[in-house]
Amino acid sequence: MYPKDLKYDREHEWVKVEGDVAILGISYFAQDQLGEVVYVDLPSVGDSVNVGESFGEIESVKSVSELFSPVTGEIVEVNDALGDSPETVNEDPYGEGWMVKIAMGDSSELDGLMASDEYEAFIAEEA
Repeated sequence: MYPKDLKYDREHEWVKVEGDVAILGISYFAQDQLGEVVYVDLPSVGDSVNVGESFGEIESVKSVSELFSPVTGEIVEVNDALGDSPETVNEDPYGEGWMVKIAMGDSSELDGLMASDEYEAFIAEEA
């Protein structure tokens, strides 16, 4: 349920690292808590993001939540397909439901993120 090759933050975003690029999305737990996702508001390519700051919003039938960046850098790609099919976040949160790709400014920020087993323990404590 929580892929071992990803890192996770306390805001329930996941990070997959490919070279100096971080691919971001939300965890299975987050999409499950949100319920049916109906809208995703993402930044534009070229925008800068800072660790811990909001980079967009996700809206479900239950609520609206901010998305927080676990890394600092520049948006190099946005998953525009989510504009037409936001439910993809529910259907495939770790694949086609990815949100943005960020060229990281400081890869050491990844050290503050959780491995999948740590994340599973974290959400068990929250429940």
